[in-house]
Amino acid sequence: MRRHKIALIPGDGIGSDVIHAGRQVLDALAAADGGFGFDFESFDWGSDRYRRVGKMMPDDGVDTLRGFDAIYFGAVGDPKIPDHITLWELRLAICQGLDQYANVRPSRLLPNITGPLRPDLGRDIDWVIVRENSEGEYAGAGGRAHRGLPIEVGLDVSVFTRTGVERIARFACELAMSRSRRKLTIVTKSNAQRHGMVLWDEVCRSVVKDFPALDVDWMLVDAMTMRLVLRPGTVDTVLATNLHADVLSDLASALSGSLGIGATANLAPNRSAPSMFEPIHGSGFDLIGKGIANPIGALWSAVLMLEHLGEAKAAGRLMDAIERVTAEGTTLTPDLGGTARTDEVTRAMIGLIERQNDATPGASRHVA
Repeated sequence: MRRHKIALIPGDGIGSDVIHAGRQVLDALAAADGGFGFDFESFDWGSDRYRRVGKMMPDDGVDTLRGFDAIYFGAVGDPKIPDHITLWELRLAICQGLDQYANVRPSRLLPNITGPLRPDLGRDIDWVIVRENSEGEYAGAGGRAHRGLPIEVGLDVSVFTRTGVERIARFACELAMSRSRRKLTIVTKSNAQRHGMVLWDEVCRSVVKDFPALDVDWMLVDAMTMRLVLRPGTVDTVLATNLHADVLSDLASALSGSLGIGATANLAPNRSAPSMFEPIHGSGFDLIGKGIANPIGALWSAVLMLEHLGEAKAAGRLMDAIERVTAEGTTLTPDLGGTARTDEVTRAMIGLIERQNDATPGASRHVA
């Protein structure tokens, strides 16, 4: 039997709810398949640990994670701890420490889900946003000087390297070529940011020359927000910088019906280190303790993880269960217009998996 060693980091807030749900569903999938299993190890890294010992994770945390096949991450963020501490000392420390430079976020209007767009526009949402995940606006370069004085200054420096841009551009081109439309939109802001973003443009143009069969177009990031809303059918695969893709992918999830269904893969494409999979919704301060967090984002992230681990059949079965639950519409959380609790959605998913026959369902269209 194939065994996959998975690090569980529930993190903060509703992260523990959705990761617990994901673990139950993954165990059900493994039992139904019979050909693989999981060895889970849970880590209590997050804001509660920070309150106890002053650090979100141990100093050797990143090295500890190197021994796993994948990381299943819940959320980070606490209303009583500054965001730059919770983010930089856990999630970004892992992504950058393991060089998970390709962030992949699929978006699609799931069956029976009503988004904010007109139905004819919503049905056209079928996107994958590729986010450069290791540098750019989140490189961490900069500093503060003259603290507490009237002349105090804070500097954040966006860092774009030729190597960093080239590898994410090539990854995005290969992903776009694997999709039926073979269409890539490259997002930029080089009209205003005339150094780093101009380098971004130049390197991307040099890479796309190696993909003559790819339909490539370019958009300024502000115009791209309008395009996602007004002309969603003209978009397929999107490549953007760390900050721009972060914003665009939140918009994409909202247009798809809820931030609660957004999924993420933080990939180390050369597999020199484990990749990390997480929902995009964060720790959900307003939902903590209510038991109504939507687990679909975590489950869709598990689809991406299964595909990355080579378990395509199980990934297809899970995506099929997600789509059946939304199509039936009787077990949806409040963010999707229902009244179900997290554990009820989880049980519904497991029930569908257990009732599926041995035929392999169609593979997900959005795994990376």
